Amino acid sequence: MSTTQTLEFKQNKLLPLLFGEHNSHLNYLEQKLGIQISDRGNTVTLSGDDLSVKTAEDVLNSLLEKIEKKREIGTAEIDAELRFLQNKQDNKDEQPTVSKGKTVIKTKKKSIAARSPNQEAYLRAILNSEMVFGLGPAGTGKTYLAVACAVSMYLDGQVERLIFCRPAIEAGERLGFLPGDMKEKVDPYLRPIYDALHDMLPHDLMMKKIETGDIEIAPLAFMRGRTLSNAFVILDEAQNTTTTQMKMILTRLGESSRMVITGDISQTDLPVGVKSGLRDATEILHGVDDIKFIHFDKGDVTRHHLVSKIVNAYDQKGENTR
Repeated sequence: MSTTQTLEFKQNKLLPLLFGEHNSHLNYLEQKLGIQISDRGNTVTLSGDDLSVKTAEDVLNSLLEKIEKKREIGTAEIDAELRFLQNKQDNKDEQPTVSKGKTVIKTKKKSIAARSPNQEAYLRAILNSEMVFGLGPAGTGKTYLAVACAVSMYLDGQVERLIFCRPAIEAGERLGFLPGDMKEKVDPYLRPIYDALHDMLPHDLMMKKIETGDIEIAPLAFMRGRTLSNAFVILDEAQNTTTTQMKMILTRLGESSRMVITGDISQTDLPVGVKSGLRDATEILHGVDDIKFIHFDKGDVTRHHLVSKIVNAYDQKGENTR
């Protein structure tokens, strides 16, 4: 059933941020929901089917709350609100398990919030559990959100150091043929960690903490034989670990530490016939008390909208092949 709803906003100074440059946010919402939106002064008129109009109203009100809290908004935040509302509609007859987007992680440079119900569950699991597995396709925020929680806990004094590691698996190139010393050879594999840290900490502070050892970014092999106490440990790209490597890093966990393991089992770079340590760990540890597993899917992809379509296309090809 078609309906028309008029919204009146009192915070005139905030409306340019809410509407977007040249009404880009309103235009984006129109396209996503298939409705018509017209604005005049401090009023907005929504026209379309009942559910879409109600959804647009909820999104605009929620975005305005974010702006009032000095948070930046864009199309990514619109998509996030639509995901939460869709989840709420899909589970309206069930007891909600996650409150909508209430977890906000604060770092030196920005505040970071979940953009999907699974991301919200992931943040809560990390903050409340000592070991968490984040499993799913690229672009779902597995590594970024884990780094955000690590930085926030370090700044709050909950842990004394941050340890980020990745298996240095050659994906098309051999380490021995790359130029430079060992650090220069492995740094490209660890670049996503550096990028996430740059988003959350001033460069000078980050480099100082790396020099003092409070922040350590290293290949997985460097963890052998150590006990990682009073630390927040992140193992990224864990699908590229062998079963032996996975057991090694899981048993490094020391007192007052927590560990997040992230990866996408469908994208392993291990040689043919070698079982992924991540796959093995999920089979062995599933059901162990105090270890949380959060599974992401293509609906949680928060990168460019084409990434979700690409993931979906590859998933479909995989299903057809099977």
